[in-house]
Amino acid sequence: MAPGLVTAQLIEIACEKTGLDDFGPESFRPGLDRLVDGLEHEARLNEVGEAVAPTTVLGHLTNRLQVTDWHRRHPEMAAADVTPPIVMIGMGRTGSTILHDLFGQDPANRVPRTWEVDHPCPPPEAATYESDPRIVESQAGIDLAYDVRPELRSMHPMGARLGQECIVITGGEFASPIFNSQYSLPSYLRWVTNEADMAPAYHWHRRFLQLLQWRNPGGRWVLKTGAHLWALPALMAEYPEALVVQTHRDPLRIIASLSSLFAVVQATASDGVTMADVAAQWADPVLDALDRSVTAREDGTVPAERVVDVHYGSFMADPFQTIRSIYDTLGADLTPDAEARMRRFLAENRADKHGSHEYSFADTGLDPGSVRQRMRRYQEYFDVESEPVR
Repeated sequence: MAPGLVTAQLIEIACEKTGLDDFGPESFRPGLDRLVDGLEHEARLNEVGEAVAPTTVLGHLTNRLQVTDWHRRHPEMAAADVTPPIVMIGMGRTGSTILHDLFGQDPANRVPRTWEVDHPCPPPEAATYESDPRIVESQAGIDLAYDVRPELRSMHPMGARLGQECIVITGGEFASPIFNSQYSLPSYLRWVTNEADMAPAYHWHRRFLQLLQWRNPGGRWVLKTGAHLWALPALMAEYPEALVVQTHRDPLRIIASLSSLFAVVQATASDGVTMADVAAQWADPVLDALDRSVTAREDGTVPAERVVDVHYGSFMADPFQTIRSIYDTLGADLTPDAEARMRRFLAENRADKHGSHEYSFADTGLDPGSVRQRMRRYQEYFDVESEPVR
């Protein structure tokens, strides 16, 4: 089928499924068209991929229809501002996930949980937030993913009640590298990291959070994804008062770990995926994102007084010293109760709970010397220590 026909069919199915036809601004169409084209012509989908990929797209389309409809019927939803959030922008594999989950243990904070990002409509209710049946539905999908790829348990913790990344939210605008973690889409990755207008994605992001907080108001939003690094001007334009937390780690370890993780994830939908395949697609965008973060500091896009830098080694050695420094910058109190909740979560979710994530930079097929040279500016600016190459 021609890509345009496939896109039209997916839109028609989403409309039939929801009984709705208003997707809001048409800004989502360029990304949707590129995604569907990539799934057909680049992703090399196997039998599982051919079954799962349309479901992935339909999930975001139906959520977009429903979120748009709730806003249309309840315009007061958009009147409540999103409190200036804490936004974690460190690239993946830098400790950002556990840091995000630890912040989520503080009742004064609010992280977007996986279940409510997966199934945002109807808007979550405060009275049933911990017992909503969508929690079980979301967890079932996660358990299935772990059953299919058991090695994921040691690579990336997932849970219906755990925090979810912003890239899943911006998936509703179809301007998100979430799709590139799931499928091999080199053309789409180049577009979303270099060419896409990300302002509409962050407008959508705000509307999504407004819906989640409408009937379940909570504390300050704590948000997270490394993909913000490709869109810092758009992020800061949407949330100019945000407190930014950037986690740092040796770029060689970031690339090797991400490549290992994405190779396992993509192997579900495509046959013959290797770490070298993934690294060939992801290395340049990752290195470019880290370099852009230097530029964003130098030109003031990310104001120095609104950012906290967290180094992986220091954070892993003493998580609570790092957490206290962020709270101090925020001007907030880390209460004894919140710290106790965090410590309990950390004890119950230690990094090696399901085994260790083993990977080797050699399997990326990249030259470590070339990568190290390219990242000299980033490592020197942020004083990022080089780790042993293995």
